Parts: sequence; structure tokens; C-alpha cells
Amino acid sequence: MKYTLKAILVMALGCLTYSCLDLDPKDQIADGNYWQEASDFKLFANQFYGWTRDFSNSVYDAPHSDKRSDLILDKGGTNVYSNGTNSIPAGDNNYTDNYNRIRRTNILLQKAETFGNQSDIAQYVGEAKFFRAYCYFDLLQLFGDVIITKKPLDVTDPEMSVARNDRSEVVDFIIQDLEEATELLPLTSAVENGRVGSEGAWAFLSRVALYEGTWQKFRGNEARGKELLDVAAKAAKKVIDGKKFSLYAPAVLGDSAQKYMFILEDVKSNPAGLLKASNTEYIFSRRHDETLNPIGKNITKECLANAQLIAQKFAAMYLCQDGLPIEKSSVYLFKTDGIIAHEYQNRDNRMIYTLCVPGGYYWSNENSRVNWTSDAADKASASIKGYSPAGGSGYANQKWAAERSVQTNSEGYDYPIIRYAEVLLNYAEAVYERDGAISDDDLNLSLNLVRNRINKDMPKLSNSLVSANGLDMREEIRRERTVELFNEGFRIDDLKRWKTAETEMPKDILGVKWTGTEYATKWPNASYAKNSDGYLILETGRKWESRHYLYPLPTDQLQLNPNLKQNPGWGE
Repeated sequence: MKYTLKAILVMALGCLTYSCLDLDPKDQIADGNYWQEASDFKLFANQFYGWTRDFSNSVYDAPHSDKRSDLILDKGGTNVYSNGTNSIPAGDNNYTDNYNRIRRTNILLQKAETFGNQSDIAQYVGEAKFFRAYCYFDLLQLFGDVIITKKPLDVTDPEMSVARNDRSEVVDFIIQDLEEATELLPLTSAVENGRVGSEGAWAFLSRVALYEGTWQKFRGNEARGKELLDVAAKAAKKVIDGKKFSLYAPAVLGDSAQKYMFILEDVKSNPAGLLKASNTEYIFSRRHDETLNPIGKNITKECLANAQLIAQKFAAMYLCQDGLPIEKSSVYLFKTDGIIAHEYQNRDNRMIYTLCVPGGYYWSNENSRVNWTSDAADKASASIKGYSPAGGSGYANQKWAAERSVQTNSEGYDYPIIRYAEVLLNYAEAVYERDGAISDDDLNLSLNLVRNRINKDMPKLSNSLVSANGLDMREEIRRERTVELFNEGFRIDDLKRWKTAETEMPKDILGVKWTGTEYATKWPNASYAKNSDGYLILETGRKWESRHYLYPLPTDQLQLNPNLKQNPGWGE
């Protein structure tokens, strides 16, 4: 049986809650029986939700993945983007897919212009503007200047054979789309699960404006940077003042809320049996379900233990419970006695719920919990029994790893496209970078909520703590961001916008401090070379040149449009 586009979309509508709309509807629609009802616009907009980032874009290798940063080394081999050896591709789907998607948002917007009752389709017009902005922001982050198009065009259309718009024009266009989307979209509480609401648009606006505000500031354009940072701060504050979201911290889970938020499913997936409805933090997420729309990736095996080689740089970022970095804290015992367990003691609790702790028990989808009590029977079923850091980098990941029995590739937890913790961190950074300072009051309504979510006794970040201990406020704000958003696809973009990639990316990727510590006796056959300070060297010879701040334009697009011109440093 041959289905019409409308029939196919109707069939797919029921899957929206779980973002299973990865259908690719045809662009050429017979207008005679389409675009006549508001439901037609809704059905067409459903396809937009298959474009968002997911585990495949953040946890696995992809342009925004932490594997292309300085925090994770892919066990599978050298990452050419991370070590600075990538070349000009013949084609790049990151470019063409985004423009194909922009074309589809423009189709809906064009058809909306002649629809009779605008209020009936306002939500779907808002979704089109949100996702057009979403796609343009991805293009901006990767390629810088790009062509702005406001009507349906193919990448091969003559009207696409023009010079690129300056990135400042692109950012203004994105901001305009998002601001208009905030006025058109209902509150998140009023939309179907899986659809973006107005708070999602405000939150995303805070991300966009923070990114470009710092990009401009650290490249000498202070005035433009300050203007955009003000937009970021106000957008984040809009979400905060709305009081519709909060950090996930149910008392029944205690400190372990930091772990279980990321693997919530609508079956028992945590000791308390809490389901996705308990999650107050995800503002906009990519929805998954074991049956209707599984993740479809080997996510647990990809993330648990030594599948990802975690850099010592990241482990060292976790503060001690006195609120001080390891190099300044008196309660960090590892630096004096070299006992492995002491590297994890008296640290930010996020460390023990993100990384595997020596001696700990860890479960997987194949070796799952049996009663969620951590008793002898539960431990006997564990995938890792008494974790011993004697492989990989010496640091092992547990974030995104399921603990319940579920078929491989069928985990059903959601991917946070935008969560409230990011909004709070966006606000703190935007205020600081805009003003050159931040008050304790502003820190307390934003960053410190994230910092103290599961660290109730840790001193809040304050101006007095910074001054009394010789800390740097900017560094501490960035530390909180990196620790909280680890393995969610932010780090490499942060380094680019801060213009610190040229400093951080060429550094060797290091593992644990081996020489002079207990690691030398517990892991005597560690084959990696050691640097002068006794740390394992996992990767050396990395580089970062100015050209790496932007991806090269693919050859096929340069051939199609000679007016594009290649990004600086990549030749013609």
C-alpha cells in the first residue's frame, strides 16, 4: 500500500512523545489537500524533533562531543579533530543536513503566511522559528559565517550561490527567531511531552547569546560581547524567575540523584523507583522509551568503565569539600600519601557519581541490579565488582550507564537538550563576563544551587572565598560548568568561545599519577610512558592552530558556490 505524506505523518504523530519521528517527509507537498488545517502544520512540525542532539551527537564522536575536546580519549583510536589532524572533507552532512532542515522550517513559515486563523498555528510557527534558530546555531558554531535564507531553498538553488553572511548577522537572525518563538510557544507545562515550550526557547537563547558574547569578547570586540552577554543573562533570568523548573534532587535519592537523573526510565531504574515524571530539571529533552523509541546505541557499554578514557585534567577539576582545588586544599590526602582511595575522598560528590570509585560496585544493562539494596546478592550481580583502576587512564566513567536489565541498545532514558542546571550556569557566567564581577546574591540564585545540590556542606562560591584563597572567579565559574555538564557535548565549544583551545588542546592527555603512588604497586605493568611529574601519557603530539576554531567548508559546497570562500587557514 502506498501511503500519502499526510497519512504517514498521522501514523507517526503518536510517537512524538518519544521522539520517534525520524521520518524524512518529502518537501514537495501537494498543496491541494494540505496546509488546510492547523493539524497539518502540527504534523509537518513533528519532523523537526528528529533533528535535535542525542546521545549519538554528544557521547559518541561528533562535532560537539567531549571526545573532540581535552577531557576524553576515545579508546577506539586517535580522534583527528581532537589532535588537530583533520583535513578538508569532500562533503559534510553537518552543512547540508542543516540547510535541508532550514528549508523545511521555511516551508512551514511560508505556508503559515496565508493561513486564515494565525492563533491556531502559532505554536507550530514558534516551533519552526525555534528549530530554524537551532540549525543556524549549529552552522555558526561549526563554520562561522553562513548564508541566511528565509524562504525554501535547496543548497543547489542559484539563490544559495551568494557570499556568506557575517556571523554577527547570523547571530542577530538566530536571536530574532528565538525571541519570536518565545512569544508564540506555550509554556512547557501546556505542551505535549517532547515538544519545546517557551522556556525552552528562552533557555536556548541564553546558550546562543552566551556563546557568541564570549566569542566576541575574547576576540577583542568588547562592546558587541557585552551586548550579547546582556541578552544571555536576561534570557536565563527569565527562566529562573518563571520558577517552573528546579534542579533534580529528590530527598529519597539523596546524593545519588546526580547519577540517577541521567538514567531515569518509566520502569524501575533507580533504588527509589522514581520515574521520568519526577524530573523537574529537563526543560527540553529528546524522549526515549525501551519499546517505542529506544536509544538505539550501545550507550551503557560505551560509557561504563574504560570504554572512555577520562583525562586526569578532568578528574583534577573536582573541588575538595572545603571548596578549594586539590592544589590548595588541606583535605586532599592523595597528594601527600599517594593512596588511590584518597584521590576520591573529601571531594565534590559529583565525582563519585560520575567516575567509578576504587573498590566500588557497578552494574550494567547485562549485569543488572537484583534488588537495589547493594546487599550481597545485589553486589554478586554487578558488572564490576570492587573496581580496580588498573587500565585505561586509571579513571573510569559511569555517567549514562544503566543499572537495570534491558536489551543492549534499548535503554530508554531521555537526552537533555536543555536542562535547568545549564541555565543557572549560563546566568552566572553571562553576568560575570558582562560586568567583570558577580555579586554573591547572583551566585546564590544560580551557580551555587548547582554546586551545592549534592554538596550541602561545601562552602558556596563567593567573592570572599575567592579573595581569601587566591582563586580566580572566572576559573571557578568555568570549573563548575565543566564538571556539571561533562559528557553532554559542551566542552569543545566552550574552549572555542573562550579562545583557550589554543592553550588547552595541545597539552598531552594524561592519566593517573603513577610514579610515587599506590598505582605503581597496584598497576605495575602500566605500559604508558610517564612524564616528568610521574603521570601516564595517553596521547602526545597534539596541536591546535587558529584555523581549528572553525571547521573547513567541504569541497563540494565550494565547487557549487565559488562565493563561499574557504575558512581562514584552510586554503582554497
